[in-house]
Amino acid sequence: MTKHYDICIIGGGIQGCGVAQAAAAAGYKVLLLEQSGLAAATSSRSSKLIHGGLRYLESAQFGLVAESLHERELLIKNAPGLVKRVPFYIPIYKHTSRRSWKVFMGLSLYAILGQLKAQACFRKVPATKWQQLDGLNEHELQAVYQYSDAQTDDVQLTRAVMYSAVQLGADWVCPASFKFAEYQADQYRVVYTEQDNELEITSRVLINATGPWHNEVQKRITPRIKVPDIELVQGAHIVIKQPAPRGVYYVESPSDRRAVFVTPWYQQTMIGTTETHYQGDPAKVVPTEHELDYLQNIARHYFPAYDDSIISSFAGVRVLPVSDKSMFNRARDTLYITDQTLPGYVGLMGGKLTGYRSVAEKTLNKVKGYLGDGTEIIKTSSIHLDIAPDSF
Repeated sequence: MTKHYDICIIGGGIQGCGVAQAAAAAGYKVLLLEQSGLAAATSSRSSKLIHGGLRYLESAQFGLVAESLHERELLIKNAPGLVKRVPFYIPIYKHTSRRSWKVFMGLSLYAILGQLKAQACFRKVPATKWQQLDGLNEHELQAVYQYSDAQTDDVQLTRAVMYSAVQLGADWVCPASFKFAEYQADQYRVVYTEQDNELEITSRVLINATGPWHNEVQKRITPRIKVPDIELVQGAHIVIKQPAPRGVYYVESPSDRRAVFVTPWYQQTMIGTTETHYQGDPAKVVPTEHELDYLQNIARHYFPAYDDSIISSFAGVRVLPVSDKSMFNRARDTLYITDQTLPGYVGLMGGKLTGYRSVAEKTLNKVKGYLGDGTEIIKTSSIHLDIAPDSF
């Protein structure tokens, strides 16, 4: 007998797991299909930060920043074992493109968008304390600002979100290979394989949360719809032998003025990210030699005494809409793909780790007309997240 669900989600990254959690919390019957593993791709290759996005103020993305700051505080409150507040440092040098006054104004606006709470405040580190900043290069250093954001293990967070979804009643299958779906008679017929067995379910709503694979997956859903023109952007990180710094250093690449983070990561130091156009299978993305050199040069420039020997490296792919703007200055809002030809369908691309809960709520709002009201179990803003057991 064919099982019927209210919502079927394709993709077990942070966005898909977030939708599964929100849907289950709202009382809907949910199935999530994941091909290889939770957070197996982009969601495990982030900068591991839960932050408001200070740099997005430069491109006037005030709404995104305010929302992200709100979500950051919820995560710190609801997932204390997974999300920790950490100090961030911004050094200003003689040749830094963002001058001290500009950083001061940006941090002031960041504090205002953070509702001027104590955790939103910032300070200028006295020059007498610079020697305590992990060997930061003091040549031509003019100022250092300190504020706070947060850090997480992105894989553990994704697993925790899906674990909470399951506890609320969601089903999930992994590994599951999505074959095709077709809309007929006011519902979706979804066919997938599990352990070489072809299975079929029906669902009133279909969510395509496959990120950089969205357009390819969409080709297997009928009727076909028009999808946006997108670019894939590769971001690489390296982990070096250097013991972890006391906080996160938000620095500027001396070669192209991009923002790069130098962060503590499990007793070692992680540096990233880059922005490189990528063409090919997102599952096969790896750091280029240029990216590895670029990130090692960041370490050498700002922390001359660091051991920059690379222990490991990784790269992920993010989705950006095609634009004439530089990659660095493009909007980071989530793309929601809908079409009247596919009632109850939402495709998700892009977005940030920090805002997954808000994305999930907005996604549900887009399909509630096809679902009707569920019997709400709990609001997602009140869900406590625990580290998922190893057996999960």
